[in-house]
Amino acid sequence: MVDSQYYLPNDIGISALDCTEAFRLLSPREQLYAHYLSRSAWYGGLAVLLQTSPESASIFVLLQRLFRKQPPAQLGNVATAAGLSPEEYQAFLVYAAGLYANMGNYKSFGDTKFIPNLPKENLKALVWQSQAFQDSPSEMEALWDSCSTLLYSLEDKQKQLGLGDKGITTYFSGNCCLEDAELAQKFLDSKNLSAYNTRLFKKKSEGKSCYEVRLASAVQEGESAFFLLFLKCGRYNFEDRVFTVSRGDYDHLMKKVSENLEKAKDHAANENQKRMLEEYSRSFTFGSVEAHKEGSRFWIKDKGPIVESYIGFIESYRDPFGSRGEFEGFVAVVNKAMSECFAKLVSSAEVLLPELPWPKDFEKDRFLLPDFTSLDVLTFAGSGIPAGINIPNYDDIRQSEGFKNVSLGNVLAVAYATQKDKLTFLDEEDKDVYIKWKGPSFEVQVGLHELLGHGSGKLFVQDEKGTFNFEQDNVRNPETGEKITTWYKGNETWDSKFSTISCSYEECRAECVGLYLCLNKHVLSIFGHEGEDAEEVVYVNWLNMVRAGLLGLEFYTSESKSWRQAHMQARFVILRVLLEAGEGLVTLKESTGKDGRPDALITLDRSKIHTVGKGAIERFLCKLQVLKSTADVEGGRALYEGYSAVSDGGSHNFLCLRETVLQRKEARKMFVQANTRVKGDSVELVEYEGSAAGLICSFTERFADDSEEVEAHLLELNKRDAPCWTLESV
Repeated sequence: MVDSQYYLPNDIGISALDCTEAFRLLSPREQLYAHYLSRSAWYGGLAVLLQTSPESASIFVLLQRLFRKQPPAQLGNVATAAGLSPEEYQAFLVYAAGLYANMGNYKSFGDTKFIPNLPKENLKALVWQSQAFQDSPSEMEALWDSCSTLLYSLEDKQKQLGLGDKGITTYFSGNCCLEDAELAQKFLDSKNLSAYNTRLFKKKSEGKSCYEVRLASAVQEGESAFFLLFLKCGRYNFEDRVFTVSRGDYDHLMKKVSENLEKAKDHAANENQKRMLEEYSRSFTFGSVEAHKEGSRFWIKDKGPIVESYIGFIESYRDPFGSRGEFEGFVAVVNKAMSECFAKLVSSAEVLLPELPWPKDFEKDRFLLPDFTSLDVLTFAGSGIPAGINIPNYDDIRQSEGFKNVSLGNVLAVAYATQKDKLTFLDEEDKDVYIKWKGPSFEVQVGLHELLGHGSGKLFVQDEKGTFNFEQDNVRNPETGEKITTWYKGNETWDSKFSTISCSYEECRAECVGLYLCLNKHVLSIFGHEGEDAEEVVYVNWLNMVRAGLLGLEFYTSESKSWRQAHMQARFVILRVLLEAGEGLVTLKESTGKDGRPDALITLDRSKIHTVGKGAIERFLCKLQVLKSTADVEGGRALYEGYSAVSDGGSHNFLCLRETVLQRKEARKMFVQANTRVKGDSVELVEYEGSAAGLICSFTERFADDSEEVEAHLLELNKRDAPCWTLESV
């Protein structure tokens, strides 16, 4: 890894998410509903600091205290007096904005650490001369001492997130390794407990390993005997170890989340929304994933709301084991025009699903038509903002009760705009086509990826009563022609079985569905693309995928031979599949750029997409689905890890190409989000400029009413677990 990978550049793209018109069109009641849901999401999002690294919460509080006393422009005068150059102060602002945007000091997309791009002594001088330090010198010095070493540390283990010696994680205590994660999963499965809202802490007692499985909840022990029993809290012997299930993780934050959900309930539009919020509140109060699942059922039933939202411990990308969810919450307003396109796609789903390249036995018995809406984001709290979402992630609900899809329109509008001079690894002719059609093609890909990618495919299950959801005697594996011999049993889920590869494997499957079905003329016409324009959309969608596969090498760590980002690993795998297809479909060549530095060129033969390309994706996609359906972990790992391998052998030196990609990488954009504020009987939308200073101001004002209380709680929660992050945790 080159040093620049650990800094955010001063010219990083920062854009404001525009939701002015969408919010203005809401009724006063809808605005209040959106406001309290947003407050709930923002408070819960602070838990991500505690889920990311031991130092993230302390750095957050340090920044909040600096900028609350002196906003960026005013603190800039202090920086000058302290001897910082304008470039150094801008680097500090960018670092602060990055920490807020990622909710921690590791990139949400790639899991790499980033540090301030200015000398440590210069940053310390700024802190010491700040108004915050003048007002509370002992507190500020203690804060600095608690995080400054790790803030700048780039020791090998601290360069990226990971488990054991592969990186940093706070989902597990510092003395846990992969074997501990696997044992804990077996224990959770035996008790029918989900890992989504848990963390694992290990210690030794009388020579025996003891584990604490801690559930996120507002209440701790001694409250609600019913829920203690229901959640199976208590002490257990399991495989000669002791497991204790406890509650109270992030307790202060979960209390704030629940309180604001209760306030939002007073402004709900219907009974489904009220019941949804009641169950969510119970989930965060008592630590019950079952209550969150029940809330998700009401959420699915809430069809076509004006204000859409979801909240909880959702995505497991950043758990090194792939089972624990990172907190996120979003609130958004429906974009009716674009939603009409997605509604047409939904209505065509039952016609399109049989087009997918696996036998009908491997598809869900019944496709439950979901909501699919385009949304303008008002609030997205967590470590990052995606382009689209397919939720809930609970397999049992998705298989039999349904799901929803959302495409985040105002994110798409600014996230993927590209300047020609920053567009790498394409020839000049392709660059012009790419810039023109990237937006429209990505809309199609997101729609197909979320609805028919994540929304398709059946899992073969034998339930606790021994009943199968498929015909054992009749269903055949299309790859071998043999009967099905493996399946999910009892409480096993996709995440628990495929663990460390589950996220990326599933993203790869969904991306392949998008590539495959975008070749369908009916799909393209739904989005308004006909004739030559439709072919341009197809070409750029496939071109974007193979280029993304090359760019994905940025997110591979050669030292540990591991991937740090699920989507980019998936795209690299697809690139490998399409290169392997041969016949000149994709070519990838190393070269020297006009600047004299190593470069590369990737090209795609558009005349072979519908033949060679389609055939390659068809075969690979069928394999992915069959292995997933049949819970064939061994076969799935062999296939996926084989294509994920990055080496200097074979026809392409991917390790050398990785260095080229790192030298020419472009930093991922950050987003500035508005705040809402109740004024009398109405809600005011407070917006900020698209800059590092604007992003910083949005966060200092976000918690203005109870900042000291929130910061004290964060530091208390951080201090409580501080001893757990060393390898010698006891």
